[in-house]
Amino acid sequence: MKKRIAILATNGFEESELKSPKEAMEKEGFQVDIVSLKKEKIKSWDVDDWGKEYDVDYALQDVTAKDYNALVLPGGVINPDQLRRHDDVLIFVRDFFKQSKPVAAICHAAWTLISADVVEGRTMTSFKSIKKDLENAGALWVDEPVVVDEALVTSRNPDDLDAFNAKVIEEIKEGKHDLQHA
Repeated sequence: MKKRIAILATNGFEESELKSPKEAMEKEGFQVDIVSLKKEKIKSWDVDDWGKEYDVDYALQDVTAKDYNALVLPGGVINPDQLRRHDDVLIFVRDFFKQSKPVAAICHAAWTLISADVVEGRTMTSFKSIKKDLENAGALWVDEPVVVDEALVTSRNPDDLDAFNAKVIEEIKEGKHDLQHA
């Protein structure tokens, strides 16, 4: 059975943090869907200015975690700050943890995980400016290119994408993790 992966993003996602994992997972033969708040184009942020627009495959209201084998959360500053304001986003994220499925977050995407209340007791990394946010939410923050805690994969920034993509693919191939929890 083909693995199906959700990338959850909205306007202001860091372009490389969506594009690179998507391409790497598609190269592995996974079906990768961009899921967003609405089924419309979303605009990326490319380092220091607006980037390209990307087509959304599914509005969040039209899918559930049961439809997917894993969830990937790209960062950027605007994207996770917008996503974490929506209860349906937080429920969607929590459901991946409840179903013991791999979840991956890079850079500022950990903000969404903090708001979903799924980081307490986890060893994680992120962009350095949200280190204290993660620690305040109960996570153990470490400064490493990629960290895997059960089926939770985190990375710091676009410089870590090769390591991030490799671990995301590895975790997806392993499948469900009994110790993944909400």
